[in-house]
Amino acid sequence: MKTIRSRQRYKCPIFTVSEDLAVEPGGFEIRRAVVHHAGSAVMMPVDENGRVLLVRQYRLPAHASMWELPAGRIDPGESLLAAARRELAEETGYRARKWKKLVSFYASPGYVSEKMTIFLATGLTAGQATPMEDERIQCRWFTVRELDSLIRARKINDAKTLIGYLAWRHYPPED
Repeated sequence: MKTIRSRQRYKCPIFTVSEDLAVEPGGFEIRRAVVHHAGSAVMMPVDENGRVLLVRQYRLPAHASMWELPAGRIDPGESLLAAARRELAEETGYRARKWKKLVSFYASPGYVSEKMTIFLATGLTAGQATPMEDERIQCRWFTVRELDSLIRARKINDAKTLIGYLAWRHYPPED
């Protein structure tokens, strides 16, 4: 498959949208509007008692406040790990001494290029959060039992949080 045409239709600081045409050597064509995103770092802060820190904020596209793992986009020239460190401190005030990659995935590969990478963050120390001016973030620690109950009750429906939690519980990173 080869992209033979891409026309930018929209651009903002967070993403761009293009109309693309790709063709296989046999002539099969795919036309799509594609949202191009630099990618996101997702943090799974876990304390010494095995509790997970989630953030709650209003998500306009979902029309709901949601409990989720803290996350943020990768700035130009920034590494994944640098973005994870920055976003954890900005959203929660916490800093982590140990970082391990849990999993990477595409949020919605049918039309979005965003790749999300989830890091386990441990050895935490508290600090002052500095959220962006359009963010109102509440933080709360959850036990494994509480998270299991919330997931079973379908009260956590954010993909990165579900994927991160399940990866951590069933496929923990090696030391």
